[in-house]
Amino acid sequence: MTKQVKQVIFWVGALVIGAILGSLHAGAVDNVCDFVATVFTRLFKFTAVPAIAVSVLTTLATLGSNKETARIFRRTIMYTLLTTIAASTIAAVLFFIIKPEVLPSAAYEGTAAAEKVQSMSSSSFLSYFTSAIPDNIIYPFVSGNVLSILIVSFAFGFAISGMPESEKKTSILNVVLGFQELVFKIIGWIISILPIGIIAFTAQLVKEMSADIAMESIGKYTAVVLSGNLIQFFIVLSLFLLARGLNPVKHFKNMIPAILTALFTKSSAATLPVTMDCAENRVKCDKKFTRFILPMCTTINMNGCAAFILVTSLFVMKNGGVDLNIFTVIAWILVSVISAVGNAGVPMGCFFLTLSLMAGKGMPIGVMGVILPIYAVIDMIETAVNIYSDSCVCAMTNKDLKDLADAAAE
Repeated sequence: MTKQVKQVIFWVGALVIGAILGSLHAGAVDNVCDFVATVFTRLFKFTAVPAIAVSVLTTLATLGSNKETARIFRRTIMYTLLTTIAASTIAAVLFFIIKPEVLPSAAYEGTAAAEKVQSMSSSSFLSYFTSAIPDNIIYPFVSGNVLSILIVSFAFGFAISGMPESEKKTSILNVVLGFQELVFKIIGWIISILPIGIIAFTAQLVKEMSADIAMESIGKYTAVVLSGNLIQFFIVLSLFLLARGLNPVKHFKNMIPAILTALFTKSSAATLPVTMDCAENRVKCDKKFTRFILPMCTTINMNGCAAFILVTSLFVMKNGGVDLNIFTVIAWILVSVISAVGNAGVPMGCFFLTLSLMAGKGMPIGVMGVILPIYAVIDMIETAVNIYSDSCVCAMTNKDLKDLADAAAE
């Protein structure tokens, strides 16, 4: 039995144990599982911010030439746009096949959930991008704003890369590379005990599902969102991998730890340490690619988010009486792709972004309140699709530009 097979059995065992513990509904057990899940979530967030920063910074600083950087960047953007457009288009097709009905106004007007989303909608869509531009160097790391961290890291990485070769540049690189090694050492420790966290996360989820917190549904709308994400995950991304000569079944098995982590953290950024570990140690992607592509994809490669933005926007607009003709749908496919590219890889990031878009158009955002109770499940699936797509983009770019890695090793 290979090491990877043993790991898969170990993870599946953790899921089973967690499901059993969650179904017991024992107060003491639930409290312990909630505590452990909270600890692991905080550990992921603790390591995610420095991992994003040092990965992008060191990669840019050590790539050597702008030509190398440009080649990796172009491939990443190309695969990101192709997979995101595919996700949004599939969601649009499913929307018109399944045809979610208009909700009666009584279902969302004046409800507590409607009032909650009304208070959420105060910030505009553009304000998110404005807030991403840092006005001091410390705040992005304190707030955990992924887009801001990327901006700072890109700036410093390019600056170090542009410095003339000198003792000062070498000293700066040594400090940054040393800090990177320290961060990934800590990540390795967390990965080694992650099955304990999966037990707690699974128990927490089972408890919520049995309490009907995450199981309320608005039928056809939910079917469109979830089926679109599942088709993207199992079919579309597999076809992309096959087209590049990669084995999708093997890739899926290698990414299982990251996929499970994404399901429970509901955050691409928080899952990043596990995603990078799987891509480097299981998929065997070169670190030159993983540590540049994956942190960037945490913000720009949002397949699941694009599908959610499109379906939810069409659903809310349909409830608002908008004529959903082919031109409107095409326009909103583009809007969803562009919006997803700039979305933050944090829990409920897509929900807030869609809410801002609909509020800006004067649509009945009370409908979002009906969606809110089931968004926990949608967010889980979305995040898993997002990080799996990130790993696919990385693996495809790694294969396409393998000559770069070979040249660097010589």
